[in-house]
Amino acid sequence: MLDDLLHMIFPRVCAACERALFKHEHSICLHCRHHLPRTGFHLKYDNPVIRMFWGRVAVQAAASYFYYKKGSHVQKIIHRLKYKGEQEIGKEIGSIYGTELKTAPIFSGITRIIPVPLHPARMRSRGYNQSESFALGLSEIMSAPVDTDLLVRNSKTGTQTKKSRYSRWSNVGGNFQLKNFSLSQKEHFLLVDDVITTGATLEACATELLKIEGASVSIVTIASTFN
Repeated sequence: MLDDLLHMIFPRVCAACERALFKHEHSICLHCRHHLPRTGFHLKYDNPVIRMFWGRVAVQAAASYFYYKKGSHVQKIIHRLKYKGEQEIGKEIGSIYGTELKTAPIFSGITRIIPVPLHPARMRSRGYNQSESFALGLSEIMSAPVDTDLLVRNSKTGTQTKKSRYSRWSNVGGNFQLKNFSLSQKEHFLLVDDVITTGATLEACATELLKIEGASVSIVTIASTFN
């Protein structure tokens, strides 16, 4: 009864369409789950996301769950996750996408999930890392631990929005560093972020992770800005 009363005062709404959620729905309504623009990239090795990294860094596989367009429901979801404190959105999407990735051959053998780290100052001001929320949802389904200690961000960069690929790379190149890595097996890292645009941040992170002997890196994001 208390839950019902709270829902009347503070209704739970879908992060995409903002319609009221039913009791069995979490963060995203069933209608939006079936109609949001999914890419299907995880089913194809040769997809636009992996091609972004060819000739730049040796990524084993890469994919994004949704297509991202300005003004779309996907943009609303990312905005609420990133700026409104709604971490449960990231976990829900991670859980849904993790179910699909778990059976995708190109993403087999994941041993550790690495969210793109925030600079400590930004982490303190925001209070959470939206990529870590996504990683936690993936982890529950894919049975691979989330590691937030292995990779750290050394410097705070300005927003990447509206920067060219070269500007984005120069803005993040050298900003990430390995820390506390005494790994006993050949790791297959799954590097995760919210949105991929030019791939500069993910490239910088993957380059650092591949300094570990025997390591391989795959990449997954919630959304991508290209198709």
